[in-house]
Amino acid sequence: MALKLPRSPFEKVGGIVFFGRLLDKIRLHLAGKLPEHYNFGTDNWYFFDARCTRFLGVTFDALVTRVKRGGSDETLLRWCFRTGRKPSEEEVDIWNTFMMKRGLEDAVSQGVEEGKRLAGLKRRKDIRTFFELIDAEEGRR
Repeated sequence: MALKLPRSPFEKVGGIVFFGRLLDKIRLHLAGKLPEHYNFGTDNWYFFDARCTRFLGVTFDALVTRVKRGGSDETLLRWCFRTGRKPSEEEVDIWNTFMMKRGLEDAVSQGVEEGKRLAGLKRRKDIRTFFELIDAEEGRR
């Protein structure tokens, strides 16, 4: 079954949030099916794709090249650990907490509000983080 949308950023692979979504986005991009409006890659330092690859100590381009060869999510995560770094449990906990709360009363909160406005979700008070916004835009919330 072909992917239609990347999975929720809340879903974990190897205990790490967002990594599975990143793999889905890469796979969709490689198949020519990633919608144009999706942030993809490392164009800006704050994009979650770039943050995730930096967290794992691999380059975005190297991960794309590795995904082209195939493999399960877990295989690809093990490759990241071998090629880059394997974060400790504490680092993963800090990563997960930071990522799940990004946009909640922090330096980029206005980005969440702007995203809500652009998506026609401005009145939704339950959307306070980028992960929640992504899920709402993709019909999961």
